[in-house]
Amino acid sequence: MTTNFAPGRFREDPDDPWWFVVDPLLILSTIATTVIGVLLVYSATRGPATEITPPDRSFLQRQTFFAVLGVGLAVGVAMIHIDRLRSLVSVGYIGTVALFVGILQFGASVNGAQAWYRLGGLTFQPSEPGKILLIFTLATIFSTERVGFRRMFVGLMLVALLIGLILLQPDLGTVLVYVVITAVMIMMSNVSIRLIVLLVLAAVSVIALIFTSDVLADYQKDRLTVFVLNDEAVEELGADAIRVAYNAEQSQIAIGNGGITGQGLFNGSQTSSNLVPEQQTDFIFSVAGEELGFVGAAVLLALFGVIVFRIWRVSMRATDEFDRLLAAGVMAMFVFQVFQSAGMTMGIMPVTGIPMPLVSYGGSSMLTSMIALGLVLGVHKRRYDYTRT
Repeated sequence: MTTNFAPGRFREDPDDPWWFVVDPLLILSTIATTVIGVLLVYSATRGPATEITPPDRSFLQRQTFFAVLGVGLAVGVAMIHIDRLRSLVSVGYIGTVALFVGILQFGASVNGAQAWYRLGGLTFQPSEPGKILLIFTLATIFSTERVGFRRMFVGLMLVALLIGLILLQPDLGTVLVYVVITAVMIMMSNVSIRLIVLLVLAAVSVIALIFTSDVLADYQKDRLTVFVLNDEAVEELGADAIRVAYNAEQSQIAIGNGGITGQGLFNGSQTSSNLVPEQQTDFIFSVAGEELGFVGAAVLLALFGVIVFRIWRVSMRATDEFDRLLAAGVMAMFVFQVFQSAGMTMGIMPVTGIPMPLVSYGGSSMLTSMIALGLVLGVHKRRYDYTRT
């Protein structure tokens, strides 16, 4: 019996240590980030605990449950044969569209967006796992030796349908994530420069059309621009712009309070007073800035840097075009969400309500992030596959 190895792949030896087919740095940085996130969520939701009023641990328990469940799902996804998942892309896309359509009729409205299904005491946001479906769909379409106009058109139409349904909710932050994922995966595919130039011109035209039409409500346009306006200009825009500016201002105050080393975990004055709206979700980074200070917030961002670097490394070393695009899509999702989420708490990005992966409170976001990382670990593992004849 002889053993043949796939081109560019390494031999798998039964005596190899377990870390030969996994990425320990990616796993450890993910666990560390998740643990920090759970602690920050607890700090943001425990309330002003006293001897009479005990701290609220309900958010802590739910976030811990979803983190543990997410780890299990990540392991399962990393081990499953990728062809099984690829065979379900069409079914998954149709199911996602059905969920998006159904949410417009039966969804629960939270903070002005009808983007959640409410099941008893739990909520489910289908646009979160929809990110993974988007990555899978585009990886399937674009994983060819050359991406021509027809294939690009099909891919963009499928993306446009998802984005259009999300805009009807409306959830502008999630739309931006979908757009960034699509743009990065196009750039990473085998597409000609001429087609990229045409797409850039088309994108600029579409964006200009959106901002000059009634596709976006006035309050949505205000949220995208209020962070660059002065107080007088904000007041002229109206109540919603003032509220958005207030949220961002309170977040910046909290981060400023942290200084270099922070006020201490569970001791943040802004956090314990609940002065930062949605501090357990959209503005979770303000909790890190106030209680852990510049040093702690920098460590959190550094952990994300390790995660992103390892995902990029997996993508560059993938031996299959589909796997390479799959990891690239996950990398784009993480990079943009971390940058946007942290940036809006510091006043350098618009307030769009994008959760910070692995850190912000929410089961949909946590499970989506963990499954995405499981897919990346699967890509890494498949580098060491081999065949016997």
